[in-house]
Amino acid sequence: MLNPEIIFISDLHLTLEKPDITRRFIDFLGNRAISATAVYILGDLFDTWIGDDDPTLPTRAVRKQLKKLSDTGTRVYLQPGNRDFLLGERFSADTGVTLLADYAVIDLGGAATLLTHGDLLCTDDSAYQQFRQKSRTPQWQRNVLSKPLLLRLLAARWLRLRSYWHKRKKSPAIMDVNQETVAQVMREHGAFRLIHGHTHRPAIHDFLLDGKPAQRFVLADWKKNHAQILCWKGQDYRIETL
Repeated sequence: MLNPEIIFISDLHLTLEKPDITRRFIDFLGNRAISATAVYILGDLFDTWIGDDDPTLPTRAVRKQLKKLSDTGTRVYLQPGNRDFLLGERFSADTGVTLLADYAVIDLGGAATLLTHGDLLCTDDSAYQQFRQKSRTPQWQRNVLSKPLLLRLLAARWLRLRSYWHKRKKSPAIMDVNQETVAQVMREHGAFRLIHGHTHRPAIHDFLLDGKPAQRFVLADWKKNHAQILCWKGQDYRIETL
């Protein structure tokens, strides 16, 4: 395919309480996404993920539609975020989705482009970074996933509520990325372009990295009445509103 289209999205936070966003995403998978050669979901597709054995809504409908899209030949990549980091190999097998590591570098229009969810860049939020480090250990995850499904469902609701109140106490600056961390990570991965989500502050930031032009694309979170995708063809890109 000449000039294949690649689509980037993040932060849909799908949950039973947000049926409008789920419907929009399923419509996107069944229609708009089919024309793309690849779709990258950069974290927080789900508001919480308690394990690949969760059969509740809306996970069943989303799994089914993701599988339909991947079966058409569109490659789907998913980078777990801070809300759905327990996504595992069973989900990948059920949907045909390829799970990505915390950092992934791809060739985009001939330029090395770094992809990440974005939470690792928010290094000023030390309390969150401490929890993140603990919750990514195999021992912590095995302990959580060994609990009965109902207990995990109840715990997820409580954690969502606690997260909401904790965020209200934090300053907006703490929850944004640290520019020094951004520069360091981009150097380590040899990329002068970065695409991420997480902060819910959609923008395109131009800056200098070691004296050379660099860009940071922040993807938009999906809302009830508004959703955006980043579309890339060759060396050209555009922000499209669904």
